[in-house]
Amino acid sequence: MWWLIDAAGSPGRRLQDVPIFLQNATLSEYMEHDTAMPADTHSQHVPDLARQKGLLRASDLDAIDVPRVILTRLTAAGLLDRVGRGLYRLPGHPASEHEGLVVVAAKVPQAVFCLLTSLQFHGLTTQLPRHVWIAMPRGSHAPRMDWPPIRMVQMTGDAHATGIEEHLRDGVTLRVYSVAKTVVDCFKHRNKIGLDVAMEALKDARRTRKASADDLWRYAKVCRVANVMLPYMEVVAHE
Repeated sequence: MWWLIDAAGSPGRRLQDVPIFLQNATLSEYMEHDTAMPADTHSQHVPDLARQKGLLRASDLDAIDVPRVILTRLTAAGLLDRVGRGLYRLPGHPASEHEGLVVVAAKVPQAVFCLLTSLQFHGLTTQLPRHVWIAMPRGSHAPRMDWPPIRMVQMTGDAHATGIEEHLRDGVTLRVYSVAKTVVDCFKHRNKIGLDVAMEALKDARRTRKASADDLWRYAKVCRVANVMLPYMEVVAHE
């Protein structure tokens, strides 16, 4: 039985497993046709790009004029891992505590992390939300994600556009509502997350001095929830 021998002298595939039109080809010619063994320069650049970015989007290849089919070849060869639809990273890349957020931000850069996810990001809750909560403009469609699971809240005008902070994590920019805006949103959407969660967030934000009373009141007026929050803010102020 005949085998293909690589440069190091190790046997590769059996000759009978190789397509007929390649059985008389040289090893280098075979590698050019074998999707499991990428050999072109494009395939050498893409892992370097993934190493730089941490999380590689399929659209990132457009900037370096590399066809996206290379991602399929590299994944088949075990040189990239597919994290989600159109998202890749190097095998063995250490996962960070913000991995779910990074995946969402890379796929949906216009999303703003809010409510329970924002509370967790700012260290105002010990709970681990089962979903990643994002805010999108009214009329937006929920993003299609393989992972992580998404909960979308639609907001309009200044209630959506104000209070956004940007944080760089794993080479990806995360758009997250500030502490004060997040607390106000918790009262605005108390029917979704529970009034007890909103009240606890308000207490923790004031206790840790992560949000001033002025900022809370300003966002409460922007989000039209000032009358709802006023009695709770007065209670916290006197504790």
